[in-house]
Amino acid sequence: MGAVTVSVGLPFGRPLTVDDLESLPDDGHRYELLDGTLLVTPGPAWEHQEVGTSLLVVLRSARPPEFTVLPAPFAVTFGLADTELQPDVFVARYSDMRRKNLPAAPVLAVEVLSPATALVDRSLKKAAYERFGVESYWIVDPVSRTLVAFELRDRSYHQVADLQRDDVYDFERPFPVRVSMPVLWEELDRNPS
Repeated sequence: MGAVTVSVGLPFGRPLTVDDLESLPDDGHRYELLDGTLLVTPGPAWEHQEVGTSLLVVLRSARPPEFTVLPAPFAVTFGLADTELQPDVFVARYSDMRRKNLPAAPVLAVEVLSPATALVDRSLKKAAYERFGVESYWIVDPVSRTLVAFELRDRSYHQVADLQRDDVYDFERPFPVRVSMPVLWEELDRNPS
């Protein structure tokens, strides 16, 4: 059996742009761009989606009227031509939103770890969100049932919370919201396999 090659028409010899992403197939993969470099990850698993949805509900129920809370896929470009990230969940000001993308930094970006994304989420994306001025960054791990939260102070991230399986925590940023870890895992616990 031979290898299959698919040409998607991406340019060679230069960094990619947000416009170049338009030529990529809608094949279930997540295509993101960081400083002109293409990041490709497979579609998320059930656990990933359950936890992301639970967190989305918690954030939406607590948000003040000037904020929106959205799940991926939605393009966050930071106003750059060579970067388009898609946080699993993000909070943004309505005044910053555009119909097709968010050209500004969200006030909160959340990444839910999966085996294919853990290294990128903990290193590349964390560094990018910090550099682009995302005020708060949360990393949620469905396997270890943890949430680690960072806040931007003096242009660098400082860890403000390391929540374990049964913790409850009252965040002040991006707005006051209580996160109950047992609530995040509630749907996962219904399916023990």
